[in-house]
Amino acid sequence: MLYHLFEALKEYDIPGQGLMGYLSFRAMMASVTAMLISLVIGKKIIRWLQKKQIGEEIRDLGLEGQMQKKGTPTMGGIIIFAAVMISVLLFADLTNIYTVILTVTTLWFAALGFTDDYIKVFRHRKEGLSERGKLVSQILFGLGLGLTVCFSPDIVVREKVQTEQVAAETVAAETAAAGRQALDIDTEFKVNSGQWHEEDVVKSTKTTIPFIKNHEFDYKWLSPFRGALGWYCKWAIYVLMIVFVITACSNGTNLTDGMDGLTTGTSTIVVAVLGIFAYLSGNIINAEYLNIMYIPGTGEIAVYMAAFAGALIGFLWHNSYPAQVFMGDTGSLMIGGVIGVCAILIRKELLLPVLCGVFLVETLSVMIQRGYFKYTKRKYGAGRRVFKMTPLHHHFQKEGVQALVTWPERALPEAKIVVRFWIVEVILAVLTVALLKVR
Repeated sequence: MLYHLFEALKEYDIPGQGLMGYLSFRAMMASVTAMLISLVIGKKIIRWLQKKQIGEEIRDLGLEGQMQKKGTPTMGGIIIFAAVMISVLLFADLTNIYTVILTVTTLWFAALGFTDDYIKVFRHRKEGLSERGKLVSQILFGLGLGLTVCFSPDIVVREKVQTEQVAAETVAAETAAAGRQALDIDTEFKVNSGQWHEEDVVKSTKTTIPFIKNHEFDYKWLSPFRGALGWYCKWAIYVLMIVFVITACSNGTNLTDGMDGLTTGTSTIVVAVLGIFAYLSGNIINAEYLNIMYIPGTGEIAVYMAAFAGALIGFLWHNSYPAQVFMGDTGSLMIGGVIGVCAILIRKELLLPVLCGVFLVETLSVMIQRGYFKYTKRKYGAGRRVFKMTPLHHHFQKEGVQALVTWPERALPEAKIVVRFWIVEVILAVLTVALLKVR
């Protein structure tokens, strides 16, 4: 709202109003605002949840300190949701297609998670919403997003950057340093300004991938057909990939949410990196310098992700060990959905296995454990375990269980496990950024 207000009043000489034209300023303000909102309203929401006795029901799984968490308020994802929405409404361009998509994503997955938490807390059904119900909702959203990406005229990439234009913007940036009026290269290059040619803008199924000379992979390479049939086939493959990414990310964060501050901390790192990628992809000069795909308009995603990172940091204040509140599925499903959608919009979904390595390993640990247990039960009559307990973070917390993986022999304190997972995620984030220069 503030962004649009200052845009409407730009003909008036209001001191400082030009700052709203800079993505970097709006991203920083969105982040700080979301953080403060999360800190301030977090206390009030926690008190309200305690008053309503909306607490987590804990099953005794033999984990150290587990039963002490009984009664801790859950559904804290409401705090993150409120902080993000208020901050985005204030500082984001609400007419931008990417802002609209991410807002719808946040609403959809927050509602899905809230429904699941509501069933657990108020209906006292520990299993919550059925796995099939969650999966159907995630797939429907993925299909809707896939069709939007396919047919929206506002979601395009620019495959070829004109050297003359890059040079012109570089000169403009240099003149700004001398105090003269310059082109605002900090914002996204305006698609509708008429300053670049329509033939450079295409509907594409290309995405970013490391180890390739030009960092580009086209889903049409997977199509066995050519011509008109090949065109439909490549978009069908792309849509299926979108559905898979969203489902995997949403469920991955949901499985990781099992220790105080674990999902919050790791997600903050992932969201920050995606925000940086969005800023670079939406800036024509940075995209040219890094030899990555230039995607007009994605600079606004940086504002959204900055708000999300700020909200997560503010929530971590309350969620760090020992947690005053749990995010519940309201938060975990929402975070995963936003991460997946953001990666798709900036064409970085193939980097997620590295960037979201913690979420990936947590998910794989559950799949491996279930598969091996069922296999050994059929073969030997009794199920056997690969890990002491899954998801993986609980493996490090468990003692006295026979499993193929016995390390560590002694259970580790929860706070130590969480911090070490954060460190691993930082390493993965740095590696993901470094992959942009690997050819």
